[in-house]
Amino acid sequence: MCGICGIVSFNEDLSESKLVSMRDTMVHRGPDGAGVYLSQNKKVGLGHRRLKIIDLSEKAKQPMSNEDKTIWITFNGEIYNYRHLREELINNGHFFRSESDTEVIVHLYEEKGIDCVNDLRGMFAFALWDSKNEELFLVRDRIGIKPLYYTYNDDKLFFASEIKAILANSEIPRKVNETAFYNYLTFLTTPAPDTLFEGIKKLPGGFWLKLDKKGNMTTKRYWDVFDHVKESSKNEDQSTNEIINELTESVKIHKLSDVPMGVFLSGGIDSSLNAVLFSEGENSPIKTFSIGYEGNFDTYSNEFEYARIISDFIDSDHYEQEIGIDDLFSFIEDMIYYQDEPIADPVCVPVYYVSKLAKEHGVAVCQVGEGSDELFWGYPEWKETIYMERKMKYLPNFIKNLALKGISLIKKDPGIFYEKIRRSKSNQTIFWGGAEAFTEGEKERILSPRLRKKFDNYSSYEIIKEILINFQNNALEKSSLNWMSYLDLNLRLPELLLMRVDKMSMAVSLETRVPFLDHKFVETAMSISEGIKTKDGELKYILKKAIRGIIPNEVIDRKKQGFSVPIYEWFFDKLGKESREKIMDFCAKTNFLNADAIERLFERNEGLKIWVLFNFVLWYNYWIEEKEL
Repeated sequence: MCGICGIVSFNEDLSESKLVSMRDTMVHRGPDGAGVYLSQNKKVGLGHRRLKIIDLSEKAKQPMSNEDKTIWITFNGEIYNYRHLREELINNGHFFRSESDTEVIVHLYEEKGIDCVNDLRGMFAFALWDSKNEELFLVRDRIGIKPLYYTYNDDKLFFASEIKAILANSEIPRKVNETAFYNYLTFLTTPAPDTLFEGIKKLPGGFWLKLDKKGNMTTKRYWDVFDHVKESSKNEDQSTNEIINELTESVKIHKLSDVPMGVFLSGGIDSSLNAVLFSEGENSPIKTFSIGYEGNFDTYSNEFEYARIISDFIDSDHYEQEIGIDDLFSFIEDMIYYQDEPIADPVCVPVYYVSKLAKEHGVAVCQVGEGSDELFWGYPEWKETIYMERKMKYLPNFIKNLALKGISLIKKDPGIFYEKIRRSKSNQTIFWGGAEAFTEGEKERILSPRLRKKFDNYSSYEIIKEILINFQNNALEKSSLNWMSYLDLNLRLPELLLMRVDKMSMAVSLETRVPFLDHKFVETAMSISEGIKTKDGELKYILKKAIRGIIPNEVIDRKKQGFSVPIYEWFFDKLGKESREKIMDFCAKTNFLNADAIERLFERNEGLKIWVLFNFVLWYNYWIEEKEL
């Protein structure tokens, strides 16, 4: 895992110091080494910060080139099938100077051009400069596990693993992208290709971008899961066999490393399965890590009991830590810094502390369980949404109108149930993602008159609609569950869940890997029908069936509990006072929010919604106003 950056200039010459200033904002992503490439004409520059994972020698340092130095790359991530590709390339006459996976991409590009990305199995974000054709490619992995940002300003393209590296250039303006802000309020993150910074973009997962010698930029989607899913006639037994075979293979290849590894273990099905499969074939105990919270809460209970069951089952070296509200406050300034733009999921806090725990115990890489819930119907809310959607399908609009009027009379601030009826009445899909904060109606109430007017004819459904069109055009089985999985694969996973893991783990220089989101495994999971996944109304039915006998039944059959944070209780502590002061001061000094509506959120103790606003306010103060927090 590393940090990459660079500039292509069509006017002034670049300096090495300019690249170094960008690169060294990301020392946390790569504390083990650094490098810079500057072209002879000083128009192209690449920077790299290195976290040593594969081939620890200096031969693997970056930026890296081919033999005649006509192709240069700066790379972040891991290619799990690189040894197989390397062997093929050697047989084709290519010469290698290192044992790194990065060098494989350079030679594979020589053979296949940018289509080489189709051969890569892994997580990655890289920039490749082809000096013969005078073309720069930016590439993000299929799922969007690794981030990549860019902007075009004053005849220069800037790019980096983190936005802070781009902002190291004083010529880049700092301004809020208000459309992205509007969408952030719903999705807890800014959907790609936007960021919360006006003019700074993020490359979506499964895309590459090409900048040619005339300054023209083109983007292309090189992977969509439904391009690789065939109509399925598989029965349950065939499905369970494929799940175990593909996941076992994925976990195995994700163990590729020249440094110590471990596993995040929450005690849920996904992390437990990950840990058990990871431990297979190991000659010594693996290291597992769990995080919990100080005190007792109505909305959350620690899962240490189940994590210990799995630790005992595989005889791991197990480490635990409890955190409290003081840990939140000691970290929150750093959180805003490392996030770059708000990731309004409070789980960022425990992810940081469990990453820190792992790093302190000698681990450089950890496997995590993200992705399984989205692929195998793991959320109770998804079950409720599917049932609601089926009922709404047959209700005439006049009944829906009566329901909307009734709810409006009973509740001054109708919530998500009202919103789903409204969506159904408007012929919209009622599922907008696995995480929603503010509905369209709620945004109308909390926004300032200026922004209400600006977005009078706009809805965050515009984001959903674009993904929905792709789904309707490409999915063979256009079921509700397939839609829900596809939407989260394109929005919530890459831009919220995976970014909270990437940003928080890299803050302590820890690499994280997600075997459930290996693209081969995703293609397998998405080829299983809704009927099999939702049989008997049991969440994760087919996954549970597949893993019986692999992990203990008491973990498989336990009640679902997501990895979350006691944010509601913490708002009754000093978090409520601190957030109120910051947000209300922001309301008084800016023209984004309606202060009266925000007060009502505090009166109702709307913890998650306040957290979304609190994140934005802290981000605005630090990154836009450039104030100390």
